[in-house]
Amino acid sequence: MRASRSRARRRRAGLAVAVTLPLAAGALALGTPAAGAAGHDGRDALRGTKPQWATQQADRGSTARTDRVTARVFLAGRDAEGLAAYARAVSDPSSASYGKYLSADRAQARFGATHEQVSAVTHWLTGAGLKVTGTDRRSISVTGTAAAAERAFATDLHNYRKGGHTYHAPSRTASAPESLHGAVLTVTGLDNAPHMARHHAQLPPPSQIFRNSGPFSSYYGSRTDKSLPSAYGAKQPYAVKGYTGKQLRAAYGAGARTGKGVTVAITDAYASPTIAADARKYADRNGDAGYTKGRLSQVLPKKYSHIKECDAAGWYGEETLDVEAVHAVAPESDIVYVGGASCMDDDLLDSLGKIVDGRLADIVSNSWGDIEANETPDVAAAYDQIFQLGAVEGIGFYFSSGDNGDEVAHTGTKQVDTPANSAWVTAVGGTALAVGKGDKYLWETGWGTLKADLAADGGSWQDFPGAFTSGAGGGTSRTVAQPFYQRGVVPNKISKANGGAPMRAVPDIAAVADPNTGFLVGQTQSLPDGSLTYDEYRIGGTSLAAPVIAGVQALAQEARHGIAIGFANPAIYQRYGTSAYHDVTDRPLGAGRDLAVVRVDYVNGMDASGGTTTSLRSLGKDSSLHAVVGYDDVTGVGTPGTGYVSSYRR
Repeated sequence: MRASRSRARRRRAGLAVAVTLPLAAGALALGTPAAGAAGHDGRDALRGTKPQWATQQADRGSTARTDRVTARVFLAGRDAEGLAAYARAVSDPSSASYGKYLSADRAQARFGATHEQVSAVTHWLTGAGLKVTGTDRRSISVTGTAAAAERAFATDLHNYRKGGHTYHAPSRTASAPESLHGAVLTVTGLDNAPHMARHHAQLPPPSQIFRNSGPFSSYYGSRTDKSLPSAYGAKQPYAVKGYTGKQLRAAYGAGARTGKGVTVAITDAYASPTIAADARKYADRNGDAGYTKGRLSQVLPKKYSHIKECDAAGWYGEETLDVEAVHAVAPESDIVYVGGASCMDDDLLDSLGKIVDGRLADIVSNSWGDIEANETPDVAAAYDQIFQLGAVEGIGFYFSSGDNGDEVAHTGTKQVDTPANSAWVTAVGGTALAVGKGDKYLWETGWGTLKADLAADGGSWQDFPGAFTSGAGGGTSRTVAQPFYQRGVVPNKISKANGGAPMRAVPDIAAVADPNTGFLVGQTQSLPDGSLTYDEYRIGGTSLAAPVIAGVQALAQEARHGIAIGFANPAIYQRYGTSAYHDVTDRPLGAGRDLAVVRVDYVNGMDASGGTTTSLRSLGKDSSLHAVVGYDDVTGVGTPGTGYVSSYRR
């Protein structure tokens, strides 16, 4: 699954409330602004503001002049090109400016919008008849009639049919007055079509109980039922119950590092009401270090919105997974959860912006996104500006790459996910992980699952090897140029997969994600009678891989004596081809040796009263994507090996 993004009727988050949770029981494309060259009548075009779906064939006529429009105008700041250039310089180990980060205040003073720019843009908007409803460091939110929006942005709003619904959108690219001298980066909200983001986790419905049936392996291969049919020439073991921090730390070379002195932020929508108690209980039961005072805190909006559209309760398990996974890998790192008021773009941007504005963390884990086809250049520019500001402050952003492989089975079109496609973030892919007896790392494959059910007579696997169910997202962007750090590493057959110039490839790095070799998570859930109970179950998805890598990066930063790694991709690719990584392939045991596990699941997801089903889950079968020797579009440069954390030592 993945995060949902809607740009319809978006609201700004309220003032942040910092809460310390009681844990007692209970080409790097230089990111130039979206504004283009001056157009007719002294206007600067705001590229990407006319969506591709707003075609002549879908046009249903002019939007009523009295219809309400809510928009957000993003400010380009003093020096947008300088911001992108400095973000690259401080992130590139080969640069003389590497690691010379700025404080949040200095970054704002050097690259943020001036008071004069804010005043001029405000005057322009209000002069057109729009009402300002909020202003922050990066944007001005406005509302008004369609007629006022048309005056302000020199475009006509029309109604268009899309997916069986009618939405308004600009009939031509919006623009800003040339007299503002490029102060406007872009505007979002002139179209009100929803394209919602979802969390990238293989989650059960958190509003009701979910349990794994078993039997389980306690480590990979520890339990096999010889009476079940063979697959790939051998009896396949039961899936693990779910790896814990001790096993993941051993697999990814944590050593004695704990992430002490490093702060990891997590962004999702909404907030689990039981996260403090759940995190404490999970740590107690699974051998993780306890939470000291202030180790887990939250920054939350005053109110939430779009609760039904976003399935707010569905995000509780996402936060729980992210918090528990980071703590399991980096138990002495501080964790700050920054919840969005909804799953809409503006609210997710606000969450990211709070982290940058307050320099709340060194590392930011994000397990949500959308397909690239739903991304528009205006929104991409707003995200990239935040990522670049974070880079100059020494903040690294990590995004899960998605759970639908090449997306063909899900959307009919081969594509990558966003914001993982941004050249300014670290995209995290997924693997199936085998940890053996004594917490020994055995191997990994790329995450990609085929499912075949046990036949009624128990003698075979039906339609073996079965249908594709899920896999790590990856592939080649159609919109983002190849960044400098991927040159010479990503093969042309991947970077030029869409024809033409080389483009951004996803992912950059990977970690365990396959829910069949996943992580044990603990969460309070609802029983059928409405009562609540704490329970533990196995979970996966690149929503697991992202916080695992965030935890590993916390260990690596500790190895640097706390000096921030910042935007990590140049350093990650600098280590390509070394012993820092496990070079993951789909057949780690050799050609012709395929792998699988057996799963037994409750039909009702809770207990045996409704019966159980047994299935074979083949590993390393990710749609059209393949994990091969070297860089690949399932696992990137690979997964952290025993030498990865120590390679950052100073």
